[in-house]
Amino acid sequence: MKDMNRRSALALGMAATAATPLLMLASPAFAKKEYGPNDGKEVQPGVRIVELGTFNSDIPAYKSISMIDIVFQPGAVFPETVMDNDMMCYIAAGEFKIKKADKEFTVKEGEMYTCAKGKTDMATNTSNVVGIHTVGLLIPA
Repeated sequence: MKDMNRRSALALGMAATAATPLLMLASPAFAKKEYGPNDGKEVQPGVRIVELGTFNSDIPAYKSISMIDIVFQPGAVFPETVMDNDMMCYIAAGEFKIKKADKEFTVKEGEMYTCAKGKTDMATNTSNVVGIHTVGLLIPA
């Protein structure tokens, strides 16, 4: 390794110091959200849907992806429902018991699961905090 002179060391130190504030401004890919009691539309007692937007898809089987947050109060249940679309569900907050026709499992904050069109799904917020499912609904082409 070559020796570093004072000028190079000073330049390196100043560059690192200048970059430090930029690193502190970075946010995680999935930022935590907070919703008020009247945000979105109530679909079940204690369960509200907040529409985030619809985006074009480059996946040939899907023309678009509709993003929503499903906000669950502690203990709230979304009853067993047949899925109209394939979807990906990311747990942004809370912990949920998921019941499908053939299995039950727990999904925690930061984890994902999927649902298939025509299959059933039921979700219960088992945590003592407001739970949030961030859902990508895959809209067929």
